[in-house]
Amino acid sequence: MSQRVLLVEDDRELRTLWCEALALEGHAVQTAASLAEALALWRHGGTARPELVILDLGLPDGEGADFLATVRREGAVPVLVVSARQADEHKIGLLDAGADDYLVKPFSVGELLARMRVAWRHRGTTVAPAALTYRHGALAIDLASRRVTRGGEPVHLTPTEFKLLARLVRSAGQVVTHRQLLSDVWGAECVEQTQYLRLYMGQLRAKLEEQASAPRCLLTEPGVGYRLVDVEDEPLA
Repeated sequence: MSQRVLLVEDDRELRTLWCEALALEGHAVQTAASLAEALALWRHGGTARPELVILDLGLPDGEGADFLATVRREGAVPVLVVSARQADEHKIGLLDAGADDYLVKPFSVGELLARMRVAWRHRGTTVAPAALTYRHGALAIDLASRRVTRGGEPVHLTPTEFKLLARLVRSAGQVVTHRQLLSDVWGAECVEQTQYLRLYMGQLRAKLEEQASAPRCLLTEPGVGYRLVDVEDEPLA
């Protein structure tokens, strides 16, 4: 299940690393590098406000604790504080102020993702770990390493092709509608641009299928969308 996440972190390398990991999990990520930017994204989010916040404390223009106070006054979304500060008084103070969790840097991406799932579960929302690998016949996909092979040979994909394929991998065996694919890959403003989808699906089939005109993995569900077959599925005739 895709969730909207706001990542507030001023360290560019960490922000990039975590943003890529969250995107691989299928989440829609907004990032902020300052308190002012985070407040602007929160206040102007409307019905698309984040469904979880990852919040660094030491921001260049203020304290993350101030943003936590704003979120708690105006919403009930989970907030995970991330900080290098290890003192118990910092942890206790932030947890008492409404943080759902407190992670001390450094920590692994895997732990961050697990803590996020716990925070959502405590709110009654179950978010399962995303599928990051896929095998079917000669095709092998590893989203974490961004590696795609066919018959053991590497397949080069453009960033958009990879993003489209990753979205299908995360829902392998299920139909993903045209609108959902367009929204997730190109953005909500492109949900009517079905020509994008036809073009890129054609390119993916040319690179991944034995016969692009008779696909066995990347299947069309007429009038609905596309489906990446599950490993136990029989290909359509």
